Amino acid sequence: MGDYFYAFNSTSNSKKVMKKQLFIAFFLVLSSAAFTQMVYEFENSAQEKRFYLLISEIRCPKCTSGSIASSDAPISRDLKNKVYELILDGSTDKEIKQYVSERFGAFSDYRPSLSGSNYILWFGPFIFLALILAIFFLRRRV
Repeated sequence: MGDYFYAFNSTSNSKKVMKKQLFIAFFLVLSSAAFTQMVYEFENSAQEKRFYLLISEIRCPKCTSGSIASSDAPISRDLKNKVYELILDGSTDKEIKQYVSERFGAFSDYRPSLSGSNYILWFGPFIFLALILAIFFLRRRV
């Protein structure tokens, strides 16, 4: 009977070991899938340079101040894929930025155009500085 009990325990231990090995293998497979990055293949190096320049100039819609190049948010991954598709389709940088700003607003561009409501962004700091200096010099004379 002692031999039977020993055989029963060894089978139980081998099942535990097998479960641990399966768990570790499953964890390794999932963790490697989580850390993979999309590989973008381009027709030439000019397209690749354009892609990386554009994704560094477009803000992540979800992040506070990061570009889509530095973000791994799902919306950023989708936007990178869309920029990739538009580059391969032959769209210009201006068309791609226009697509992104139509979809996510002018805030999505790190270099907003000098037009319309963006005048405040471009000239606001200078106007503010001029007002502060004017108030400073007027109070100094009085």
